[in-house]
Amino acid sequence: MLNFNFQLPTRILFGRDRISELGKEVRKYGNRVLLVYGGGSIKKTGLYDRVIESLNSNGISYVELSGVQPNPRITSVREGVKLCRDNQVELVLAVGGGSVIDCAKIIAAGVNYEGDPWDFFIHNARITGALPIGTVLTLAATGSEMNANAVISNEDTGQKLDISSRHLYPRFSILDPTLTFTVPPLQTAAGTADIMSHVFEQYFSPTPGGFIVDRMAEAMLKTCIHYAPIAIAEPNDYEARANLMWTGTVALNGLLSTGRETDWGVHEIEHVISALYDVTHGVGLAILTPHWMRHILSARTAPKLADYARRVWDIVGDDDMVVASLGIEKTAAFFRSLGLAANLREVGVEESRLEEMADQVTANRQPLGAFGQLNRSDVLAILRAAY
Repeated sequence: MLNFNFQLPTRILFGRDRISELGKEVRKYGNRVLLVYGGGSIKKTGLYDRVIESLNSNGISYVELSGVQPNPRITSVREGVKLCRDNQVELVLAVGGGSVIDCAKIIAAGVNYEGDPWDFFIHNARITGALPIGTVLTLAATGSEMNANAVISNEDTGQKLDISSRHLYPRFSILDPTLTFTVPPLQTAAGTADIMSHVFEQYFSPTPGGFIVDRMAEAMLKTCIHYAPIAIAEPNDYEARANLMWTGTVALNGLLSTGRETDWGVHEIEHVISALYDVTHGVGLAILTPHWMRHILSARTAPKLADYARRVWDIVGDDDMVVASLGIEKTAAFFRSLGLAANLREVGVEESRLEEMADQVTANRQPLGAFGQLNRSDVLAILRAAY
């Protein structure tokens, strides 16, 4: 294991009816809030009314930024920054999934920066502070509710870029599994693929050792494999929703990265795809991941891929290459069983743009990844195989 520092400043309120404590948590940071949410599903489910009731009963005023889209846009961030400045907002409250939370994070960081918040993503400025951030999670997927990361898209430049800063940790996050009962099957499936991909990107590491982290990662993968089909078939199953929600949070709060180098090659490729085609992030990851595994399978990587196959999928055998290949096919079959797309054609990607995408993925860095290092030809081969 490598040396590491580890600290998590986010307070988690997990369980049924924790939304009743929202106003009390917000009041620790101020009385004026920007409420950020998406396309209106929180109004259909009644969650919006519960949020407003809690804010009102605690004397908290609020302004709203609605309509945040999946793959959140920098235009929404700019609008939110203006609302915060015009209304002297003291806390940014995100009610939604990872896209809403990511948008809220960059709004909070952009308030005290005089330039354009996109500067943070193109390395023209550093995040040096942010308004306090709170979240009410409605989708198990990204882990943004307990990490320092954010991903934002820029439609003008065709880019989808990520950033990490200690200033982006939410101060608190409310995780009530019942709020995910209304998540449709496809979104539940895509969220599960997102969670599993986060685990893969940290589990498949070139760093030797890390027994404890590997076993935790495998437990998270087995949790997804066990509970995702249940959550899809029985949306109101509390244990299924609760286990998926907590797994999604812990999978990307930094714990699985402790003491090791991580990969993130698949995420880098998917970000370019979803920037150009607005593909649901988890769907893109589900398409790419098995092809990435097949492409990097070699005498060097086979032992770890076989370990994954044996420990997660219970595959028996002595030949690492054979066992690893069977584990990869199990992974692809699982994603298909959840109803997720199997190739890029199904989500509208045009074959004529694969070269362009490979160029974008590798424009700033080669090789890409750590466990399976990729150059441009590798990325193009994965894209073609996935097409």
